[in-house]
Amino acid sequence: FKGPLPRMTRDALDYIKRNFLSETVIKHPGRAESSRVENIPYIAIEEAVVNAVYHRGYDVREPVEIRIMHDELVVLSYPGPDRSVRLEQLRVGKAMPRRYRNRRIGEFLKELEFTEGRSTGIPKIIDAMQANGSPPAEFDFDEDHSYFMVRLPVHPAALEVADSEVGELADAVTGQVTGQVTGQVRRLLAVCNGELSRAELQEKLGLRHRDNFIEAYMQPALNAGLLEMTIPDKPRSSKQKYRLTEKGRAVVGGPFKP
Repeated sequence: FKGPLPRMTRDALDYIKRNFLSETVIKHPGRAESSRVENIPYIAIEEAVVNAVYHRGYDVREPVEIRIMHDELVVLSYPGPDRSVRLEQLRVGKAMPRRYRNRRIGEFLKELEFTEGRSTGIPKIIDAMQANGSPPAEFDFDEDHSYFMVRLPVHPAALEVADSEVGELADAVTGQVTGQVTGQVRRLLAVCNGELSRAELQEKLGLRHRDNFIEAYMQPALNAGLLEMTIPDKPRSSKQKYRLTEKGRAVVGGPFKP
């Protein structure tokens, strides 16, 4: 994601919220009320991303990295926190840096209501994970303070549901779709009504980045035989469109139908 800091930050957060966040309902024996938990609480993600944008070193060429995996989300920025910050204090939300990097950017983010600018980011992450019933967030940096990493584990209940869905979908497509693309492939199949172009499918999903769409959504669906081209002998044709295969229609009509 590129552009001015507010747009870049908001676009990244919107992308994560739209494509990776989900809610799981937990039913309790002997209780009428069910609990609802997020796979990863959005508040924690927002704080981790904004914190990375705020405190990264803009004289360092390395970008902020957000790694989304099956069981966790990791935010990595360079360099690490100020030398006055101790890791053991940070992990319990008690670190109070004596100096702030990018103070002007912090004021700017505060005006946009991205941050409070009072060292509340880490405690808010800890509190959000605890309130959601998630495993605790993990914070790490090395002795040289050359990087800072925030790891947000997926809630165990959400992970259990995801593992179950991955297994069922793998059976449906003879194991050709991996757990890393299951959610994206499923969403693509759900919007593929009739014969649609790549741009039309991308628009239906609200995705702006062509390369990511092809790599994470379209190509895995084609490889698994869930999607097919209308002009297979001319894959780069300007008139190329895509449609569900019989196998793809079976998956959409199965337990994953929205």
